[in-house]
Amino acid sequence: MNSRSTLSRRRFLIKGGLVAGLAVSADALANCGKVDCPHAKKGPDIRFGFTTYTWGKSWDFPTIIANCIKAKALGVELRTSQKYAHGVELTLNARQRRNVKKCFKGSRITLVGLATSERYDSPDPAKLKEAIENTKGYLKLSSDIGGTGIRVFPNAFHKDVPHEKTLAQIAKALNTLGPVAKQLNQQIRLENHGSAGEMVSLKLIMDQVTHPNVRLKLNCDKRDMAGKGLEHNFNLIKDKLGHTIHAHDFKGTGFGYQQLMDLLVKANYKGWILIENSSQVEDRVAALIEQREIFEKMLANAKSILI
Repeated sequence: MNSRSTLSRRRFLIKGGLVAGLAVSADALANCGKVDCPHAKKGPDIRFGFTTYTWGKSWDFPTIIANCIKAKALGVELRTSQKYAHGVELTLNARQRRNVKKCFKGSRITLVGLATSERYDSPDPAKLKEAIENTKGYLKLSSDIGGTGIRVFPNAFHKDVPHEKTLAQIAKALNTLGPVAKQLNQQIRLENHGSAGEMVSLKLIMDQVTHPNVRLKLNCDKRDMAGKGLEHNFNLIKDKLGHTIHAHDFKGTGFGYQQLMDLLVKANYKGWILIENSSQVEDRVAALIEQREIFEKMLANAKSILI
């Protein structure tokens, strides 16, 4: 690139209101969190973020934004259905939703989306219908506040219900919700959670899911390393991953975080790894900074393998 084109690009970035440092705006990051982002970079683009469960449970919006800026955790996922201090729930009216969107849009922080507890495994038709309707509401809420998707669960197998029937029911629910997500420019992120959430089961679910706006979300569970190992299990579902992953404690020894990072880089993954740490710590911001620093070292190690 010649000096003239470099200068023109710099002027364009400044004119576009992009922030200092990485020179990437919250809007640009949010857009690249969406399905089929036209501005996605070639190669892996793995970023560090934060989910408010549980370290952010008592933080309101100004506190979340200030602490995440300090920790350089530039993507945030908000936990719902838990009466958190941020107060983002289905009950928010239109004005309140606009205010939430404005709060994040005016900051350096990308609102990645919502972590809901909706699940589609219940053999009770009324409960299943309620979960589907609630999910539609959360997709609309995420869209209204500037998020790019929502986390949902599979979740569990039930006594006297064949496993394949439960998995088919989950897939059917997701196929119902996929068009709603597309209309709202959202991603449904099915997390490997519960007895029906092992990677093998997730593959069987996704084999029956036909909509591209339904994706998978890893939860970095030690059982992901069971059987033939993490690499084998990861390869079962790597092509179905969404734009967010939950990690719990990079200092822990119960999960192969470096191996996962290696696999993500090799797979050209683009998205956020969000810390969901429930450890009791005296200074949560300092602990978040520590997690980000470990993340950066692991990412650098993974990228060095490919050089």
